[in-house]
Amino acid sequence: MSHKRCNGDVVGQGAAERGSRTLRAEGALKAIAAGPEPEERPRRILEQALVFAGASLAALYTPGDDRELLCLAESAGAPRTLYGVRDSYPAAGGSPVADAHRAGEAVWVGPEEFAGSAESRHVPSSGFSLATLPVRGDGGGCLLALTERPEGFDAEDRRCLELIAEAMTCPAPAQAVAAAAASAEAGELQPGAFTLAMDTGRVEVGDDILRLFGLAPDEFDGKVETLLGLAVPEDLPSLMSVTESDHMSIGDRELEFRVEQPTGPPRWLRLSGRLLPGGDGRPTRLVGTVADASTLRPDVTDVARVQRLAAALATAGTVRDVSQAVVAALRRPLRADRIALAELENDRLVVTVLDPPEPESWPELWRLEWRTEWPDAPVRAMPTLAAALREGRARIWPAGTGDLEPALADVGPGGLAVLPLPAGGRMAGACLIGWDTPHDFGPDERALLTASAGLAGQALMRAHAFDAEHELVGMLQRQLLPRRLPKLPGAVAVARYLPSTAGLELGGDWYDVIPLPDHHVALVIGDVQGHSAGAATLMGQMRTALRAYAVEGHPPDVVVSHANRLLTGMETDLFATCVYVELDMEEGSAWCVRAGHLPPVLRHPDGSTEIAEVEGGPPLGVVTQADFPMSPLRLRPGTLIALTTDGLVETPDADIDEGMDRFAHALAVSDPSHLGLVADALLGNARRNDDVALLLVRYDGMSLRPLRESWSVWRLPEAVRHARRFTRRTLRSWGVPDDDVDGVLLIVSELVTNALVHTDGKVRLDLTLISGRLRVAVADASPRTPVKPTSIGWEATGGRGILLVEAMSATWGTLPVSGGKQVWSEVPVGGR
Repeated sequence: MSHKRCNGDVVGQGAAERGSRTLRAEGALKAIAAGPEPEERPRRILEQALVFAGASLAALYTPGDDRELLCLAESAGAPRTLYGVRDSYPAAGGSPVADAHRAGEAVWVGPEEFAGSAESRHVPSSGFSLATLPVRGDGGGCLLALTERPEGFDAEDRRCLELIAEAMTCPAPAQAVAAAAASAEAGELQPGAFTLAMDTGRVEVGDDILRLFGLAPDEFDGKVETLLGLAVPEDLPSLMSVTESDHMSIGDRELEFRVEQPTGPPRWLRLSGRLLPGGDGRPTRLVGTVADASTLRPDVTDVARVQRLAAALATAGTVRDVSQAVVAALRRPLRADRIALAELENDRLVVTVLDPPEPESWPELWRLEWRTEWPDAPVRAMPTLAAALREGRARIWPAGTGDLEPALADVGPGGLAVLPLPAGGRMAGACLIGWDTPHDFGPDERALLTASAGLAGQALMRAHAFDAEHELVGMLQRQLLPRRLPKLPGAVAVARYLPSTAGLELGGDWYDVIPLPDHHVALVIGDVQGHSAGAATLMGQMRTALRAYAVEGHPPDVVVSHANRLLTGMETDLFATCVYVELDMEEGSAWCVRAGHLPPVLRHPDGSTEIAEVEGGPPLGVVTQADFPMSPLRLRPGTLIALTTDGLVETPDADIDEGMDRFAHALAVSDPSHLGLVADALLGNARRNDDVALLLVRYDGMSLRPLRESWSVWRLPEAVRHARRFTRRTLRSWGVPDDDVDGVLLIVSELVTNALVHTDGKVRLDLTLISGRLRVAVADASPRTPVKPTSIGWEATGGRGILLVEAMSATWGTLPVSGGKQVWSEVPVGGR
């Protein structure tokens, strides 16, 4: 295979620009020579080929112990497997690496020449240029550089590569491995070296390696598993392929991996190892060195960072999740001062994430557009940004660029990067990254920005579609819940519902607040098993059934028992849990029934909280004939009742009791005067892989309590007269004017007479006076509702009673009460 020697310039950029790049490369190489430790220099020097020569990959090859192979000692940039670059080349072979090493001259191979060579069969795609230059340092060897640019390496690139090859004057890392192997054979360990017995997993390391892993000498048990357990899980497979592979070919191996740190990001380490064969009763051993590689890996050239961004975006369910993943992946490694990500909706940019979020961190023009939470501005207001979106490629403006409108220039006075986010043939949005101090954009940084933009655009489109579908699911589910909560006398109620973001299925959590007669109210919260349309449908049925049974006037245990029998009679395998609390607003007392659900949590006026000790029955729909005992609750004014579902308190890493304790503590430190803020704070840490329902009621007590009296009407000939006399005596004691009494007595006479004539069983008369309004209610055992006649002839002997009641009342009606009914009438008294 013939190769072209360096014999001429290739047309590139201007001479002045080329010269300045060479000077900057010389300065960087001098700084490296005076700065890092010797073992760190090779990689730092290779990285300059990526910055100043436009290389995608740079690698250093050094002779092996037998001088027959040129072994890979160090590399930087893209993974070498993308280009078919080998771990070693025969020194006497016909590869460009071997030719440059033997001849001591640089070899330059263009795309056409490489495509026709025998080497190209190892390469998936051969559309790149290759350069190999001899290294005349102490270790010898060869520098290899690859670029994907169509024009290849121009004259300035070649001069920079020559400077990089000349700067390689340190011993090659392969020699460090050889020295470690020699010391292991002699039974000694050099600093940074280790030896691992492959049959037992016992490893000998020095204190310097233990410090890299964050271990003290007395904490290490000598097992390789202990060290492997500190590695980042994503890097563990490649690490174990070296440390547990006793069939690995004899020779040098090298890889980089990360270990977790007590605080901060993981630390990068580099393992260089060699497998030594056993013999004479000695086991096969892996010997080599471990060094700190964190300073050798600039974040912006880290391919793993793009992979981690892809992994984070793959699990990002919402637009906000996508935005936060992009911010986490770019702002810190790029050392940017601010970053914004916006969706493109028609001709407007809707910003989803600003980091930092404080308005004062952003330009004044942005603050003028500040609305509610994020700014929203038409794209045409920023022509430069609009042009970048039309072109669909990343645009970068270094410090001092004067052709930017103020809305963009102030985002990055030291440098601005605008990344259009492409997806599906259109632009999904844009990402703006700004620096306050002058920022130099290298080719590696540009590659990271371009790769991240493509990933973010696709993820943004997926998340937008998911958000739209999830909003539809949430809207459908909210239609099954109360649109608004009723106003309660002597109490305030708020509720929250959060649908799960783990999927697009409907959930089964529900809540309800049901006003009942006599200033009673029923509080209900429940959860149907599963997440499906069937669970949501059953949830709606159970909510309706409980409300119907409650309005009929049944006590709490009967309400829940009826709902249980209803569910067991349905053709479904699902079950439901619920808590039902009936609260008497006048007395401050309550009865609670629990069916397999979490108990209420009470926050007392002094700030203390308790998880109510409420007897529980089985979930609804499990046992047909089940007991649901009632437990009393005493409430003082200022007491907060909190009902929730398990999605708020249950986590995979803690049992539900711990979650309830955390929930109670959060209530204790809250300010119950603002229930809405309390509810929002409680939901702030909710995990979104399950739907969540929350109902909070603060009992304040009624400032004006009604006057009440009752009379049992016995079936006697004088029953109506006794009822009238009881009513007159009661109204006189309450101070009702005599002018209002006659009308009330007429209503009492008609209602009691109807109950006695048309029903059987007990009849009860209830009188209630509050705020100048008198309520007369007569309850009987018949569920039949009185019917108002449509017409009455002069000869008719009955049917006028209900018409009289209607004429004398401000309002009237009937209510079901425990198998019977109650007919009631309200009359204003005390003057009109």
